[in-house]
Amino acid sequence: MQKLLIAAVVALGWSVVALLSPAYAAGTDTKLVTQPWSWQGVFGHYDRAQLRRGLQVYQEVCATCHSLKLIRYRNLAEIGLTEDEVKDYAAAFEYQDGFDDSGEPKIRPGVPADPIKGPYANDQAARAANGGALPPDLSLMAKARPHGPDYLFTLLTSYEEPPKGTEVMAGMYYNPAFPGHQIGMPQMIYDETVTYPDGSPNTAAAISRDIVAFLNWSAEPELEARKSLGVKVMIFLLVMTALFYALKRQIWKDVEH
Repeated sequence: MQKLLIAAVVALGWSVVALLSPAYAAGTDTKLVTQPWSWQGVFGHYDRAQLRRGLQVYQEVCATCHSLKLIRYRNLAEIGLTEDEVKDYAAAFEYQDGFDDSGEPKIRPGVPADPIKGPYANDQAARAANGGALPPDLSLMAKARPHGPDYLFTLLTSYEEPPKGTEVMAGMYYNPAFPGHQIGMPQMIYDETVTYPDGSPNTAAAISRDIVAFLNWSAEPELEARKSLGVKVMIFLLVMTALFYALKRQIWKDVEH
């Protein structure tokens, strides 16, 4: 028992140290740029307006190379799109739906049940268009690294000219937040890269926050429901604890201790 208690104390100590220590990008000495994400904390939630802006950034910037295979158009209703908006959004893309009697592919407009259309027909086409490299799917990218949202934000905003004496390989770009400091993706987000219909700020940092928020939602769309259920469970347990304590006091009130 004593050994178990010591092990628990040590584990708790290391957990506290990990929480208090600054986070760094994996495989680098670059400190992560932390952001006050709206979904953090027990009562955290997604900002629907930010998610819609992030969808716009994905479609105008990221979708030129990256897919989002685990999200279907109907899921976009969860970020505030109306049923008609979802239908119109899906219908803007074409999908092959079998073949006609002459063997030619039948093309139809997208429907809400379709997965969001990627930029390439298959992985081979993606590699051929990117010099042999396969652009990763972004559906779970926010969960692919520790401190995922902060890592993605840091990565998107850390492009710079390589230090003097640093040789960057052909087709690579210098980014100190990426392991090895060289990444195949060029800087895609600058000030005013996109223009938001609602007039929201469109600096590089603001755009990066919006797309990271959208990618976190795509990786964890159930976050709000999970947190809501957790709060309800904790309230239930507190009430039950109080009731059982009152019952215990009632049962043992006439017993001398």
